[in-house]
Amino acid sequence: MTAPTITRLAHDLAQGVTTSEKLVEDCLARIADPAGEGTTSFVHVAKDQAIMAARAMDQLRKSGSAPTPFAGIPISIKDLFDIAGEQTRAGSVVLKDVTPASADAPAVARLKAAGFIVIGRTNMTEFAFSGIGINPHYGTPKNIFDRNTARVPGGSSSGAAISITDQMAHGALGTDTGGSCRIPAAFNAIVGYKPTAQRIPTQGAFPLSTTLDSIGPLARSVACCAVLDAALSGMPLQAPTPRHPKGLRIAVPKAYVMNDMDADVSAAFSASLKKLADAGAIISEIAFPEIDAIPAANAKGGFAAPESLTSHSILIEKYADLYDKRVLSRIQRGHEQSAVDYIELVRSRAQIIRDFEKRMADYDCLAYPTVPIIAPPISAFADDADFTRLNLLVLRNPSVINFLDGCAISIPMTRLPAAPTGLMLACPSGHDSRLFALAGGIEALLA
Repeated sequence: MTAPTITRLAHDLAQGVTTSEKLVEDCLARIADPAGEGTTSFVHVAKDQAIMAARAMDQLRKSGSAPTPFAGIPISIKDLFDIAGEQTRAGSVVLKDVTPASADAPAVARLKAAGFIVIGRTNMTEFAFSGIGINPHYGTPKNIFDRNTARVPGGSSSGAAISITDQMAHGALGTDTGGSCRIPAAFNAIVGYKPTAQRIPTQGAFPLSTTLDSIGPLARSVACCAVLDAALSGMPLQAPTPRHPKGLRIAVPKAYVMNDMDADVSAAFSASLKKLADAGAIISEIAFPEIDAIPAANAKGGFAAPESLTSHSILIEKYADLYDKRVLSRIQRGHEQSAVDYIELVRSRAQIIRDFEKRMADYDCLAYPTVPIIAPPISAFADDADFTRLNLLVLRNPSVINFLDGCAISIPMTRLPAAPTGLMLACPSGHDSRLFALAGGIEALLA
């Protein structure tokens, strides 16, 4: 990708090669381009506020008072987050009359404190409840690949991904409950990160699953995501030094996540493993009974349906006819689960996580395809049965790491003009810094 990274932009700002105002104006021009995806990628554009903030950051930089080297770089915010004075509609029309937020969500506030400039709110799957990215209310942004075919962007952070690929923003704030940062990243040849969930506060983000929700960035490189993640988690704004793959112990699971790969993903994954092995990484294909135990644990509905129902029950009583029917049906599955079912699920998850962490003790990371297929055409989802089948397939691989309470990143295995495919690297809970370091080295090798 020829578009600049956040690190490159920080350098250019420091050297006076560009200004924050110029970066904002360029992003706004791309959003407004009638031939582009701005109208489907954004549900609100903060034009005046962004320009004023950019001018202020330029003045602070001139006086040596910029809060960070990244101050003045425009980013987008998923429509799931509170921004003071704005409505948080979560990609829905159910919340079209909701009272504007009185304060920024902590994640938004931390990005602003680092000097990043909010360019606008991005479109998403309604209430973040699918991995496809289709939105019947605000339109669906087209995937960066094969745009004439109009392929799905991936979800639920659909507009977030396209804001990056089309240079309408240089970083994006998303959420990830079952892959919502990593799926659109894999489908669009960018990087998406799912942190250890408890590292970043979820307050001020409309919940899907309080057990599985996590907040993460989408951007053009591992280092970009590492910088944004550092801001979000209250850490120093720097990316860990990339670790060369030589000697890296990589576990490839013999589990269902390796099934049903299409030809593009299979070829890209095999080529990626060969490059890693040739570079000195130790690749081990091993059984993961913990992963294979997840479908049975989730058989009575999992966490998302009952937990989302607690947020939506009153809204559904009043506005059921305003919901995307496909989203509504998934939320209402929460009625099928008893309290005993839910408690058993909590207990099963805790044991599976313990077993997974023991098995990973001898490995540096887990690796497998982020999504087993390339992005399908939007037209493939006209039938409800096809939507359900493909949505479950797209969510299948990344949702494993949410269940395991781990951290994971999707990096491109292929680059445009080839069909985008994603390699997912994952570690157990709390190993985010290690994951960024090894992902940076693997990214450089695959690029």
